[in-house]
Amino acid sequence: MPEVPQPVTDNSVKVRQLSHYQFSWIAGEPGKPGTYTLQLVLDQGAWEEVLTLDPDDADNLQDLLANTETVHYDIERRVLMFGVTPTGS
Repeated sequence: MPEVPQPVTDNSVKVRQLSHYQFSWIAGEPGKPGTYTLQLVLDQGAWEEVLTLDPDDADNLQDLLANTETVHYDIERRVLMFGVTPTGS
């Protein structure tokens, strides 16, 4: 068996399941575009992350999140992973 560093803590878990998410828009200076953010609530609140997005990414991510039942987030690499497919499928 591989040796696992102890104790296992919230900070040692690198991939978490997305529980909830919230998009926000922050107004820019007058005449300037605003900024979209996406707050990720992971593992029922054990971890949170806020991503800054451009409008196209916000639109695409909203579609993916609305249509994918299971989403995971790799904290170290900052990667959202959509869907889970059983092996052999």
